[in-house]
Amino acid sequence: MAVRPPESRVWWNEPVATGELVWIGIAFLWGLFMFFMMIYWHLEGKQNLSAEVYRVKPDRYVKKVEAFVEQYRIGDEGDTGYPLVAPPPGSDVYLLARLWEFWPVLQLEKGQSYRLHLSSADWQHGFSLQPVNLNIQVHPGLEHIVTITPTESGVFSVVCNEFCGAGHHQMTGRIRVVEPGQGR
Repeated sequence: MAVRPPESRVWWNEPVATGELVWIGIAFLWGLFMFFMMIYWHLEGKQNLSAEVYRVKPDRYVKKVEAFVEQYRIGDEGDTGYPLVAPPPGSDVYLLARLWEFWPVLQLEKGQSYRLHLSSADWQHGFSLQPVNLNIQVHPGLEHIVTITPTESGVFSVVCNEFCGAGHHQMTGRIRVVEPGQGR
C-alpha cells in the first residue's frame, strides 16, 4: 500500500522528486564510468592473464607431463617424494593438477621466463601461487598457458582454491626458484 496511491494508477506518470533524479543521475554516471574503466583496465591494467587456452584430452595432457618429467627430472623433492624438474630457461613447463596433488615440483631460475602449462586430469581445481596471488581455475579438458618470470628466489606454494573433495585441504604443490646458474 502506497502512502499516496497514484491518481491514475500509472506510476511512471507520477512526478519524481529532484533529490531522486539527482541520485538516479549519479548512479547512471557511476555505471558508465565503471563500464569504461573495465575496458580500460582490461587493456592497460597489466594484470590480466594470457588468453591462451586450448582444448586437450586429459589423458594426453598427463602423457605430456610425464614426458616432460622424464626429460628434465633432476631428482626428488625431499619431503614429498615428488619428482623435481628443472627445465631450461625460456622453455615450456608443465604442471598437472589431480586428486589431491600438483605434480611435479618445478625448479625455475630467477629472472628467466617460462611458459607454464596447467591442466587437470580429473576435476576442476584451483591454482593459487602464494604469495604472488596468481589464481587460475584449472579444468580437465582445458590447457591454460601463462608466461611467468620469477623475480624472487625461494620456495613458493601452490594451493588448490576450488573445493575438489575430501583431500582438498591437502592439495598443495611447490615451485622452487633458484638463482641463475644454481639449477640442474
